[in-house]
This record gives sequence, structure tokens and C-alpha cells, in this order.
Amino acid sequence: MNNRNYISLAKKSANIQINELKKIKKIFNNSYIKAVELIMNCKGKVLFSGVGKNSYICKKAAATFSSVGIPSFFIDPTGVSHGDAGQIDKKDILIIISNSGNTAELSNLLNFANRFRIKIIGIASNHNSMLLKASDVKILYPKLKESDPNNIVPTTSTTFVMMFCDCMATTIMEKRKFTKEKFFLFHKGGNLGASLRLAKDIMVTGNKMPVIDHKKSFHQALRVMDQKKLGIVVITKNKYIKGLITDGDLRRILNKTNKQTTIDKIIRNYPLVINENMSASKALGFMSEKKITSLLVVSDKHKNKQNKILKGIIHIHFLLGTGVK
Repeated sequence: MNNRNYISLAKKSANIQINELKKIKKIFNNSYIKAVELIMNCKGKVLFSGVGKNSYICKKAAATFSSVGIPSFFIDPTGVSHGDAGQIDKKDILIIISNSGNTAELSNLLNFANRFRIKIIGIASNHNSMLLKASDVKILYPKLKESDPNNIVPTTSTTFVMMFCDCMATTIMEKRKFTKEKFFLFHKGGNLGASLRLAKDIMVTGNKMPVIDHKKSFHQALRVMDQKKLGIVVITKNKYIKGLITDGDLRRILNKTNKQTTIDKIIRNYPLVINENMSASKALGFMSEKKITSLLVVSDKHKNKQNKILKGIIHIHFLLGTGVK
């Protein structure tokens, strides 16, 4: 076989899925609205269940829901008769996925849920199926052409239901105004977590900040800078930021200044500040643009005021050390 045929076969498979996935718009109807409202009003957990390839889709959907603040996990329907039913509470919702809707392994789970009046959102392509008959909200999707040569391997159908579950998750995110800041609470690790960090997540605060009153002497400022090791000293007056002095500023005049010289004479007024909810990646870009190694952080409400209270300090090493790019 000509190696180029591999590419043409891949494109053929992809095109089948792309064309079939467009049918998803047909199921954004009243049943979809009912499903979303049921999930949004759920007082318990959202449990996903399915068999075979759909079990993996359910696990992915449960992980997505959990990552956006919706308590969710996968439950294996085959374990319901062996004690796993104890994981299900009357306040929970079951989302069950099955292409045919007649998978035998689902029967015990459906019977249990119906007996204890646990709400079911059924997702299937067969309107006359056991699953949809037992469901409170019936999501009926059209017959789909699988992308394999025999139209038999779950390919398009699994992609379709995964997209549907993602659409439910993103719809709920929009309705609940789920922000990047909230998303970060569930994604503190890895590159994604690093990209979502805010200035307030990385800054040093309290006694770790090199801060000194404007009436103090040059040598007192030098002592504070050596202790805190951030390369700057922030100067305050009546608790507000007056300016700052960098390590370079102090070193340049070290031999020209007597011990009694006040720092008012060498202070840099109006230093650059950022608000605490600025993204860490944006802060890094700001530092690179201005060619500085430290930034002062203030509250959002003080950012545009003339008098600002220092909340924290970010050093470029903190940003790079936590993987911010």
C-alpha cells in the first residue's frame, strides 16, 4: 500500500466524524435544558455511568465536571449489585450513557435508581430503549455513522457523547460565572495551574517584605535589604507607599553617604505597582518589558488611587520558580 494512502484514510475517518458531530445541534432542545437545570439544582453528586468504551467517556466527563466545581465521579454499573450502590445517595443525579440504551449491565443500576427515586439523565440513540424508558430526562441523539470501514467500532458515537457532556459542563460554567480564579482552585499543579496563578498567589507578604519608614537612615535601609533578600526596599509614609530603593541605588552611593543620611534623598517615587488579581504570566511580561526584577502588589481597589497600601511583593524568581511563562 502506498504510504500516502494512510493520510487519505485518516482524512476520510476524520471527515466522517466531523460531519456527524454537526448533528449535535439537533439535541440542544428542551431535554437539554431540563438536564442542565437538574444538574444545577442538584444537592448531591453527579454520577456518571456507562459500559465498555462509554465507561471511559463517563470517567472523563466526571473529571471535567469535578474540575469546574461540580462534585462528580464514575460509578461502575456492574458493581451496583455488589455493594457499590452504597455510593449513591437520594440527592445524587445519575447520568447514564449507552449508545443502544439496552446494555444488560445497566439494568441493576436502573432498577436501583428507580426504586429509590434517584433522578436519571439518560443519553442514548434508541428512543425505545430500556435506558430512556427509565430516565427522568431523556437525551435522544441521532443514529451516527462510525468512522471505521465497517461502521461498527465506537468512534463517532463516543466522540459525540463526550462533546455533549463537555457542552453541559461549559453551559453550567457560564451560568455559574465560573472564573479563571475559581478554576485555579482545582488546578494548582502542572503547567495549567502555573498559567492560572494570580499575583496574590505568588507574592510575599507580611514580615517577609522589606519595608521601612521614609524617615529612616540609609544604613537602616541597607540592613533591611540584606535581611529580606529581594533586592529592594519599599519606603512608606503614613502606611502608604512612598517609593522604593533598589539594591543598585544603595550600592552606587554606599561610599558617598554618611550614616545619618535619610532615604528621602535617594528614593524612587511612584514605583510600578500591579493589582493582586493580575495574572502571574501578565506580571512576568510586565517585568520583562520594564526590565525590572520586582513588582509591588496592591489591592484592586487601591490600584488607581493616589495613596496605595502595599499588600505584597513579587520577585521574578518566584514566577520562574513556579513555572509561570
